Amino acid sequence: MPRLFGTNGVRGVTNDGMTVDLALNLGRAIGTHFDGDVAIGTDTRTSNEMLKQAVVAGVTSTGCDVYDAGLVPSPVLQYYVRQHDLAAGVIITASHNPPEFNGIKVVAGDGTELDAATEEQIEDIYFSEGWRSSAWHDVGVVQSVAAIGGYLEGVAAMVDVAAIAERQFTVVADCGNGAGCVAYPYMLRQLGCRVVTLNAQPDGTFPGRNAEPVEENLGELVSLMKNSNADLGVAYDGDADRAIFVDEAGCYISGDKTLAVTAAHAVEQAGGTVVTPVSTSSCVADLVEAKGGTVMYTRVGSPIVARRMIETDATFGGEENGGLIFPGHQYCRDGGMATAALLEIMALRDMPLSSLAAEVPDYALVKTKVDCASKRKREIMQAFIDGEEHEVDTTDGAKIVFDDGWVLVRPSGTEPIIRVYVEAREQERAEELAGRYKDRVAGLVG
Repeated sequence: MPRLFGTNGVRGVTNDGMTVDLALNLGRAIGTHFDGDVAIGTDTRTSNEMLKQAVVAGVTSTGCDVYDAGLVPSPVLQYYVRQHDLAAGVIITASHNPPEFNGIKVVAGDGTELDAATEEQIEDIYFSEGWRSSAWHDVGVVQSVAAIGGYLEGVAAMVDVAAIAERQFTVVADCGNGAGCVAYPYMLRQLGCRVVTLNAQPDGTFPGRNAEPVEENLGELVSLMKNSNADLGVAYDGDADRAIFVDEAGCYISGDKTLAVTAAHAVEQAGGTVVTPVSTSSCVADLVEAKGGTVMYTRVGSPIVARRMIETDATFGGEENGGLIFPGHQYCRDGGMATAALLEIMALRDMPLSSLAAEVPDYALVKTKVDCASKRKREIMQAFIDGEEHEVDTTDGAKIVFDDGWVLVRPSGTEPIIRVYVEAREQERAEELAGRYKDRVAGLVG
């Protein structure tokens, strides 16, 4: 059976793959599978209403009711689904992809992203056209709902609001014209912060910057932080489930370092285990283990991290891309919760972000790739593993750990490439390993 779902839902270029027909029939399959109330929300993309209405039509045609939350960050919709004990949720978003893309992400009744088995069951209904059609008197109804207020209350309940408010932080929030515009500046104000906003008008053409909050896209935020007295800068991706930070001096803080700081704080408070993918920097384990915690590694992907956290009752989890997961709040990446949590750490420890980040060991990271046809990826990876003289961790791809660093060779789930990630204590060593292993992979591809 062909696959419909990718690593983060179903995505494609609007009206070229991501069509109304696809959305309608996927809505039918979702309603048939879950057979219960479904919440739906969107990010700011220009096709958001077009695709949302198609999904709603499909879901209601199966007899399921729909709660329409409108334009909201993904974590807000996920929180609403869990809080109201619904059967499922649907988010119309392509996250950090360019503006011509859109997508349909489905979440389970507990607010987590779907596991692979559930996705395959929905795909089976979709491709076999085995959806249910209700009689005229049994079709579902649509009700508009307000979801943001409940989410903001949930965030406030997780942090020491008084401690944050006492510091009177000034925060620059770069919402990237995405879904964060409608929630996170208000959250920061409720936490007692003075808020300065960038790109805070919802606009699916993303005129302010690219939706991906990587360093090269955050020049305006970095410049403003350098030329102001603000305490914290934060940038969100398109659906606002990830947060990347800039310190008070205008220095970009990598997602690995934010993960290390927040994970170490969580372990210091409660002990336990932190779950993160094999691609995460060793700096996270350095800080977590220094606080008496342990790190458990998984395959890459926030749904995989979240489900392992549930299985192991982990204290904390997250990814190096700014996606942090707070189990006391919900088991999904949450940009708003990450912002509130970092402000709390700054307040309780009475330290600026630059000082917190300085406690995190520095590693050199090199990322490169080799073109490889998708149909050959499995063959190439097996040949690589068979030919490696060092011990190989096959949790996700092939990871080789050395005394002074590691190499991760991993096939991309979305592109015809094999990625090579290398981390080492010294830049020269990282570049040497990257060159060596890239050449090895390239030689196998031929």
